[in-house]
Parts: sequence; C-alpha cells; structure tokens
Amino acid sequence: MPNVTRGDRMGGLLAYLADTDAERTHNVHTEPHLVNGDSATFTFYGDAELDRATALAIARDLDEPRTAFGVEVNGGHVWHASLSLKAEEGQKTDEQWATIAQDFVDRMGFTEASGKAGCRWVAVRHGLSAAGNDHIHIAVNLVREDGTKASIHHDYSRAQSIARELEQEHGLQVLESRTSDMAMRGESAAERGVAEREGEPVVASVRLERSVRAVAAASVDEGEFVRRLHQAGVLVRPRFAADRDDVVAGYSVALRPREGEPIVWHGGGRLARDLTLPRLRDGWPDTPQAAQAGVDEWRATWRNPMRYTPVAPGREQHEPGPEVWRQYTDDVRRLRDDLASIDPTDRAAWSRVARETSGAFAAWSQRVEPVPGPLAEASRTLARTAQVRARDVRPRTSRGLRSIAGAASLLAMATSSGQGTQAEAMLFRQLMHVATAIRTMHEAVQESQRAAQLRGSLEGRLDAVRRRMPELVGAGTEPTSMALPRGLGGENLSRPMGSPLPTPLKPRPNVPTLPPERGTER
Repeated sequence: MPNVTRGDRMGGLLAYLADTDAERTHNVHTEPHLVNGDSATFTFYGDAELDRATALAIARDLDEPRTAFGVEVNGGHVWHASLSLKAEEGQKTDEQWATIAQDFVDRMGFTEASGKAGCRWVAVRHGLSAAGNDHIHIAVNLVREDGTKASIHHDYSRAQSIARELEQEHGLQVLESRTSDMAMRGESAAERGVAEREGEPVVASVRLERSVRAVAAASVDEGEFVRRLHQAGVLVRPRFAADRDDVVAGYSVALRPREGEPIVWHGGGRLARDLTLPRLRDGWPDTPQAAQAGVDEWRATWRNPMRYTPVAPGREQHEPGPEVWRQYTDDVRRLRDDLASIDPTDRAAWSRVARETSGAFAAWSQRVEPVPGPLAEASRTLARTAQVRARDVRPRTSRGLRSIAGAASLLAMATSSGQGTQAEAMLFRQLMHVATAIRTMHEAVQESQRAAQLRGSLEGRLDAVRRRMPELVGAGTEPTSMALPRGLGGENLSRPMGSPLPTPLKPRPNVPTLPPERGTER
C-alpha cells in the first residue's frame, strides 16, 4: 500500500532520497537512482547513481513550472508517495518498478494520459528498507507544465485504490508476462496510444532500442557510433557535462518526426540500462585520439541533429569482403567453444556475451526486417540477460566478444552482393549456438522463466527464419551437425542453416570492400 505525503520542499525530499548516510536517514540507502520519471527528466538524468548535487539539480528541474508561473498550492506543491512490497515478496527489477510507477502516475492523473498537460515527476529506488522491503519513492510537482494545478481531491483514497489494482495486475507472473513484450523498460499507455494512432506495430522506444543496440554492437569507437546512428536514420544529440562542450556525459535519440510534429527524444538509459553512454564506452578504446574524434562527431550533430554531416566518415562506408565473413564466423565458433569455461554464476561475463549477441541479431533485424520480427525478438530476449547494474560490468577484453561485435558490424554493412547465402547461413548458425549457450546458462543457475523465454524465442520464432533457409550446398561448407560444449549441457542444433533474409538485399553500388580486422582492440 502507498504512503502519501505532501510538502513544499522538492530539494529536501530528493536530497533525502539520495542520501546514503545511515545516521541521517535512519535507513540504509544504497545506490540511489531513478527508475522512471517524466520523459524529459528521465531522458536527461538516466539511471546513474544519485549524489546530493544531482538530486538537487533534479529538484530544480522538477520545480521549474511552479517557479516559472509563480503558482502556489495550498498544503504544498510536492506530492510524495512510496510504493512498497512485503519483505517475503522479494524484489522487483528496475524495469518492473518503472512500469509500476508509470501506471501509478498515469492513473493518478499526473501525466498526459489524463488529457491535460503533464506534471514533472521522478521515481527513485534506493535499496531495501530496514525491514527488508523493496520499494520506490515517487515525487511529483503538482503544478503542470502549463501552470495549472493537478487535482488531489481524495488523493489518498485514490492512491490506495490504484495500489490495489496494481497489486493484482503486477503480481510477479502477470508482470513478467507483461514485460516480456516491453523488455528493458516500461511502456506507457500514452506511448501505445501514439503508436496505434500512427499505425505502428511497436512503440517508438522499442524501435529506437533496436537501432541503438545494433549500431552500438557494430561500432568500434564513439565517433563511429554517432555516424552509424545517422546512417540508420536516427536523430542523435549529446548531453554535455555541466559548463563543458568537450565532455559528453550522455545522449538522446529520436525518430525523424513527421512534418509538423515535434521531435520526441529518448535517453539511452531510457531505452535500456546497458545502452547508457558509460556502459557503451566499456567496449570502445579509451584513448585521447578516440575521445577527441567522438567529441567532434557529437559537436557536429549537436549543432543541428536534422542536418548532421559526419566529420570523418569511416569504416561504416565500406562493404565487407568474403574474407571478413570467414574470419568472424570462425571467431564466433571459437567463442562458442570458450563459453564452456565460463562459470554460469559469472553474471558480468554472461551479461557481456548476451549484449554482444543481442546486438548482432539487432543488426541483422535492422537490415532485413522493415517491421521488427523474429530476429528483433531474439535480440530483445537476449538483451534481458545483459541488464545488470553498472558495478557488475567489466570492459570487453575477450577476442571472442570482439568477434561478435565484428559480426554485428558485418551484418549492419552487408548487402547480398558477392556472398550468396552460405556465408550468412554459417554465421547465423554460430550465433544461434552462442544464444543457446546463454539459455543453458540460465537453466544451470535455475532461472527457469528466463530460460523458457529464450527457448521460445530461439526454437519458436526463429523457426520461421529457419524455414526460409535453403540447405547449405557446395564445396567447403562446414558440417551440418555441430554440438555445444558438453560442459554447458548443450544441445545439437543439427538442422541445416541457410540465409535468414526474407527478401534479397539490394546491393549498394560502387561500395569499396572492407578488409579483415585482425587483432583490432575494442
């Protein structure tokens, strides 16, 4: 049940929620961070750990409509509610809490879902209470964006009623089945409504997540990441550090708007936890040259995202040659063998493998599925394994992981010219082996529901992809029976593989061939 209070000090509330001093808070606050909020606020600040300065900055932003319009609210403009689980119910993920928070504020009438201007709000999570209860805090400015006041008539009873509805709707099984369609972040009723009005099968954030994941996996550095987003038709802009124009702290992306419509921006952390800029940088070289090249591209797109021109076009302009297909297919095959030595409980290592493999499937989907289909679903299902907190992340060091990233870049750049179906089929086979190893890892650590999701995606939806594939024929084709390492309890995926492409890709004319990149450091 929610605990509802009101006051007039947004800064004081946010500073308390971000405070990790047990003596001052009388609770053990750990790793305070946002799990959701109004679109602009959450896009700007993301889910990084909060300190006092950032909490006060968020409070100032939330307060802006009240100060701009000079509106006073009797009893205080700061509306605060805490939503808590019983200790025996365990813990929700950030993504589950984000969905619950969005539904709660929508039904309380604080967002655009009410048909009125939205209120600014955030949902903060800072660990368990002293009694072991998982919970979040929701802070709302009752002055809407247009200066009008949100109704709080019978707010306590309405909050209790909505909480009871959410308890029924977001029981663990219900919530997991619901988030299986939303994956890394919550999907609001307002987003779904916009998609339906525009005739889109998926919401904008899901389409953007696929694009960003594909581009991130295919890019070898930050500058290439910016250029590839532009190449994919995605608008992108940087968020510079305070009082700096040479240090980029985050980014936002958007679909190109229809004529006369506003641009709707989504922060990387809003799409998925592993798509924040600090997480993406774990896989890119940390050198002064690479950093400067990245800043140059960010500055170019910051000036005018709609008219961005790359500063230094790179490898994304090239068509991969036949030797590149062979190289990365062989490297992914070796990675599959190496997975037998990874402890199933090593969450950081498997998270990295899942993220790279997800990116490869996303790149393939981006290239051949005008509407997200089986390849996109496989990508999103694998991406759930990649959702870990930043403290559990390690930089990419394995050549095998670099090989999956190379495969993603290959798939992002590939055309049908010169390769036929065999090269594609053999690479697809190896990526399927790696994905199956990830599923087997979940089984080994008794995460049966996640394993079942992967099994359904790999053996169910991707069967439709397999059915489009002709048998591999011709000299030099690898054997059609390849088993996963027995150390992981792998299965034999013995069915012949062919091209997953539903329709042939149109070759790009006069595109130079990209040579293989052996030993490239990521």
